[in-house]
Amino acid sequence: MADPPITGQEPTPAGRYQPGSREDFDRLYEATYQRVFRTLLATLRNRAEAEDCTQETYVRAYQAWSRWREDAPVEAWLHRIAVNVAISHRRRERIRETVSLLLHARPKEEDPTEMPANPELVQELRRLPPKQSAALVLRHLHGFSNREIAHAVGVPERTIASRLATARGLLARRLQSREKEEVGMFDTSQEGS
Repeated sequence: MADPPITGQEPTPAGRYQPGSREDFDRLYEATYQRVFRTLLATLRNRAEAEDCTQETYVRAYQAWSRWREDAPVEAWLHRIAVNVAISHRRRERIRETVSLLLHARPKEEDPTEMPANPELVQELRRLPPKQSAALVLRHLHGFSNREIAHAVGVPERTIASRLATARGLLARRLQSREKEEVGMFDTSQEGS
């Protein structure tokens, strides 16, 4: 039996990969694409988004391929990248939705009759400092956890807890004050005394 030709690099055994090897990355892509795609499809529940995130996963993996350590299971490493891509994608989508919601909550100047369902709440949200308002919107309209909000806005988690508590208190006081003013305007029991 003849020895394999000497090329300066040992051929990789089936199922083993060499970090940085383009041929091995191509093999990895072929062997894992469908499993990664199915993972992302189950996570995102949208075929187009899962396809986009799968492609982004392989782009990121290829960029980091030379740094992959052979002692780490290659498919687990690849799935970790995929999960991170999905989390980043969801975060970007939630931020886009929040921006869209806030833009649509604003009454249009061209049509003063078009108002949001609760204009007082929207007006008071706008009066809050932007960081507090954003925390409230992400928490109560989008259901983000404090940790997710902290990652989305780039601050420590304990800062979010503080912002939420402060914003809730301020918003509650302002809305109660509005309610008292409105009740006072219609209270006729004091008239004529």
